[in-house]
Amino acid sequence: MGRLDGKVCVITGAASGIGATTARLFTAEGARVAGVDLAEGAEGELAVQADVTDEDQVREAYERVLRDLGRIDVLFNNAGISSPDDTSVLDTSLDAWQRVQDVNLRSVFLCCKHGIPHLLDGDGGSVINTASFVATMGSAVSQISYTASKGGVLALSRELGMEFARRGVRVNALCPGPVSTPLLRDLFAKDPEQAARRLVHLPMGRFAEPEEIARAALFLASDDSSYVTGSTFLVDGGLSAAYLTPE
Repeated sequence: MGRLDGKVCVITGAASGIGATTARLFTAEGARVAGVDLAEGAEGELAVQADVTDEDQVREAYERVLRDLGRIDVLFNNAGISSPDDTSVLDTSLDAWQRVQDVNLRSVFLCCKHGIPHLLDGDGGSVINTASFVATMGSAVSQISYTASKGGVLALSRELGMEFARRGVRVNALCPGPVSTPLLRDLFAKDPEQAARRLVHLPMGRFAEPEEIARAALFLASDDSSYVTGSTFLVDGGLSAAYLTPE
């Protein structure tokens, strides 16, 4: 038996990266997966094209999942962006700030607002919100809106974890460290010095693979984590715990 047999999981940002990888893993573990993305080609049994910053589209996406797959047990609110014009507070425009906030934080709020009621109507379930290790520590190489948005996701998740703890819904913030995605690989190609500056702080000496983050999401989605809620679930290779890294 798979660890998610019989569960219906809704994953946002499921057309690429961590979301797509997680959708494939959840499917292999027995879940019926609805993948939601602004782009076409989201992974999963049911692909839903929707803008998760738009309240009507979020509401309609969940209604479609319920109609087509019959129930909802897991929300993996994973959609997010990192924008090149999101830098220091001194340089980031209001438009750049708001664009990142909308995708990274507003979308999580909307997905929780309109997704959690479906879990409450069923047998409860698990909500996993993608935050980041940057929500727990500072950086001199700033992405001010990204960091603030992930801090918001972390605080929101903690609050919801407490609110719904006795109603059968667990809510956790998944906080990845740097992950080997096309965005980071592009950074290596464009600016090796910046990339090396990041890599030197990782005790394991490498970035995470998307599959490693997906397996953490699997734990939080499954009944293996039945006593875990309101947590800051760090999967960062020890980065946030390190003072010095091995030579």
